[in-house]
Amino acid sequence: MVDAPNPAHPFLGDPVFDLHVGGKLETVSTVELDGPDALSLAYTPGVARVCEAIAEDPSMTQHYTWVPNTVAVVTDGTAVLGLGDIGPAAAMPVMEGKAVLFKQFGGVDAVPICLATTDVEEIIETVARLAPSFGGINLEDISAPRCFEIEDRLKELLDIPVFHDDQHGTAVVALASLKNALRLTGRTPQGTRVVISGAGAAGVAVARILLEAGIEDLAIVDRQGVLNSERADLTPVKAALARDTADRFGRSGSLAQVMQGADVYIGVSGGTVPEEVVATMADDAIIFGLANPHPEVHPDVAHRHARVVATGRSDFPNQINNVLAFPGIFRGAFDVHATAITEGMKLAAADALADLVGDDLAPDLVIPSPFDPRVGPAVRAAVAEAARRDGVARR
Repeated sequence: MVDAPNPAHPFLGDPVFDLHVGGKLETVSTVELDGPDALSLAYTPGVARVCEAIAEDPSMTQHYTWVPNTVAVVTDGTAVLGLGDIGPAAAMPVMEGKAVLFKQFGGVDAVPICLATTDVEEIIETVARLAPSFGGINLEDISAPRCFEIEDRLKELLDIPVFHDDQHGTAVVALASLKNALRLTGRTPQGTRVVISGAGAAGVAVARILLEAGIEDLAIVDRQGVLNSERADLTPVKAALARDTADRFGRSGSLAQVMQGADVYIGVSGGTVPEEVVATMADDAIIFGLANPHPEVHPDVAHRHARVVATGRSDFPNQINNVLAFPGIFRGAFDVHATAITEGMKLAAADALADLVGDDLAPDLVIPSPFDPRVGPAVRAAVAEAARRDGVARR
């Protein structure tokens, strides 16, 4: 006899859904309330003394609350994974997952917060009002171009790290991978021609960090073609990027046109690049197809035309996974009570990741595994040192 379906758990037996039953997080106390004395210390009347001390000196929150080790993972659900605008309720499993990764790989506590608004002003105001409860803000899955303004204005308002992981986590890991791919293929940043497909949050951030790292010949492509100042349809963010990239080398036209002779392709857009276009790239090409679950250039195709291939998937070598970056970046920032996450801290994280590969460098190993136990400590130390160097460390 077949068991009747369980209306409370319609996906019972599916291992993905079974793992998510009841959510992936819980709150655990760090103190044991084993009697009246412990209760009087953890709560009233003892807690009042701690409250009074913090009221007199707010910096005491850094010693006597969870604030300095806790991140708010904030989304409005408008750009979740490759699913798009699915809303705040449907975004919660991803935000819970992000919190689990923060704890597992960085020892950082995190709280998922899904906001029932897509209004820029309301999001900024809400996060700013919540900020006293957290040591940092991790913005997640907020669609472009709103994500740029939200992050920039929160950085101005708050004296704690604000980090949009879809932008900067992706950028840090992509840069680390590219550094090693260039080393493997005997290229220099200044002599390398790069094409980025996608001008959303990740594409813009990847472009910016590559410019910081010395890449000069860079073209970013959106649905209408290469970003350049001849186009009248560019947002302010895209217009600024066009001036710093394609304009400098007179790049224009379609993806197919700028792919001819390109050394590097980085896809952060979805869609598919035809193989005949891939075949026009330079010898010993580098292809990073980062869309999930379907890379812009499937590895089987990419390997026919490139020496180094990376994806965002865990079932192929060279996974460009943000978990390599964000837990260690926040851990390092928290260690020194940093007021912000600077460009120098991001570059330091990328260098630390790239350096871990060392003499093991090979076409199928340009970035370490997320489960490499050296990753978290290396990124943590590099970020903390860079924070001190950049003048944002408070200790």
